[in-house]
Amino acid sequence: MRLARIAAFCAVSVFTAALAAPAVAQTPYDGNWQVTIVTKTGSCEPTASSTLTVADGKITAPGANVSGTIGSGGLVKVSINGAYANGQLSGNAGSGKWNGASAGIPCSGRWEASRQ
Repeated sequence: MRLARIAAFCAVSVFTAALAAPAVAQTPYDGNWQVTIVTKTGSCEPTASSTLTVADGKITAPGANVSGTIGSGGLVKVSINGAYANGQLSGNAGSGKWNGASAGIPCSGRWEASRQ
């Protein structure tokens, strides 16, 4: 009986320590990013900004149809609501190009991102 209590105490201690341990980012670019796009050609909005979240190298955003990844070297490939973007992150910033359409008319431009 005493051995069972010691084992239970050890199990609870390990579980509690695991919950209390700080989360460690899985890739160097995990976190929240403020992204601004600028339209250079076409009839899309001239500028737009959004916050994207990167977790384990996967890109998500609330309320948006986002599918994309950021490689360990910072290479960005993403689709957001039918537009496509690629580029490069380095440290806490990045930039690249995007293309999409508005009412069937092609548009394109650049994007810039900064870690929040």
